[in-house]
Amino acid sequence: MSDGGRVYGWQAPPIETVPAAVSTAGQEAIDLAAVAGLRLDPWQQHVLRQGMGEDADGSWAAFECCVNVPRQNGKGGIIEARELWGLFVGGEELILHSAHEFKTAKNAFKRIERLIRQTPDLHKRVKAYRYTVGEESIELHSGQVLRFIARSKGSGRGFTGDCNILDEDMILGDDAMDALLPTMAAVDNPQIWYLGSAGIGSPSVQLGRLRRRALAAVESGTPDPSLAYFEWSADLHRDECPAGCTEHDDAASDEAVLKSNPAVGYRLTLEKVANERSTLSPAGYARERLGVGEYPSDSADTWQVIGEDAWRALAAAESTPSDPVCFAIDMTPERSHAAICVAGEWRGGTHVEVVDHRPGTGWLLDRAAELHAKWKPRCWVVDAAGPAGALIAALEERLGIEVVQPKGRDVAAACGQFYDAVTEQALSHRDDAPLAVALAGAQKRALGDAWAWARRVVSVDISPLVGVTLAKWGLTAEVEETPGDVVNNVW
Repeated sequence: MSDGGRVYGWQAPPIETVPAAVSTAGQEAIDLAAVAGLRLDPWQQHVLRQGMGEDADGSWAAFECCVNVPRQNGKGGIIEARELWGLFVGGEELILHSAHEFKTAKNAFKRIERLIRQTPDLHKRVKAYRYTVGEESIELHSGQVLRFIARSKGSGRGFTGDCNILDEDMILGDDAMDALLPTMAAVDNPQIWYLGSAGIGSPSVQLGRLRRRALAAVESGTPDPSLAYFEWSADLHRDECPAGCTEHDDAASDEAVLKSNPAVGYRLTLEKVANERSTLSPAGYARERLGVGEYPSDSADTWQVIGEDAWRALAAAESTPSDPVCFAIDMTPERSHAAICVAGEWRGGTHVEVVDHRPGTGWLLDRAAELHAKWKPRCWVVDAAGPAGALIAALEERLGIEVVQPKGRDVAAACGQFYDAVTEQALSHRDDAPLAVALAGAQKRALGDAWAWARRVVSVDISPLVGVTLAKWGLTAEVEETPGDVVNNVW
């Protein structure tokens, strides 16, 4: 776009998926940043408004937010605005800011310290600025702490962060995620932000995983329920493109630059970018300025148990369960996410569906009560030996029922039955993104002479898969049935 002769980059990203929200705390962050002298570009404001969207109960609509934008565009401004809000408005007890390199984390500390010191109303609320190497932090009199660390296999262990800021996310693997993500398990309303530039190959494990989730959501037209993803990048011509192709971008064009660099017109110019184009290698220019990354094929996304083609072939948009139905609940070992799933008959086979999948666990009982009153299912299934087992007593008291608790052999039978239903094409689904991600990242674990579902890395959430597997098994489990009428298929 242009304004009075000045040309601007795209302020909305070419690739974006955001879960639905009813309100946002983003404007508060924008306003506070302005008070501190940080004037945000329209695209930065857009990211904050969307990424800080809230559900009706005030919890974050997106558990994870990812900003993938070429260097020197201003992602640091988004980080600073989010951290200022968390400290001075949101009341987040601990914000962990990590970067791949210590010098990056230290520079971020200096930038936000400067913003706070130059704003008397904020500075007077600070108890201490701590400069000890490796322990840089800002602590308020009211107890909130913003701490800066360099990532390592052990960094973040022992801390319970309300918000994790992961800068330089193009260098972020499973070791760092295994250390940092579980710190949020005990937090009622956690949020994690990933910020960086285009993928650089094998080090970009987590970024590649997030990007695949986002692209799947965009392709399906159904937002990922817990991921807000924003990517500025060009879609360059391929070798097979015909002459005059208009579907892809010319790497030498200004339009490719504007599409991938929202800061053009604010802190970047087309003239400066032209100098980069003449100096950098074509691959380097495409990656560093046009956001064309290289993303690893992560082992957690190789569909080892059930093939992707076989699963996608069973998707049916009109598929819906008929009465009687069975519900099941499962959650991650860290209690970071939970899923409620359903199974019922459909056209001689079984329909399975993820009814609800959200961060945290505090929402489960209310949602279960709502679904139970509406559907009157034949049973609820929870694996007592799994992470959700701790919920059984409260669920039984709330619903006034006896929850079906499969034994180890039943869990193995459930997994076998689910697998057989897929191979025999006797199962249908609505291509739920959380379920597809879970299947992509699942593997088998031995259970006697049989097997059960397991995840390969800590960042993979297979609770939707375990949930639909148990729900399907519950359709034939021995229970005292309570027939009911299905009102409609809107959960």
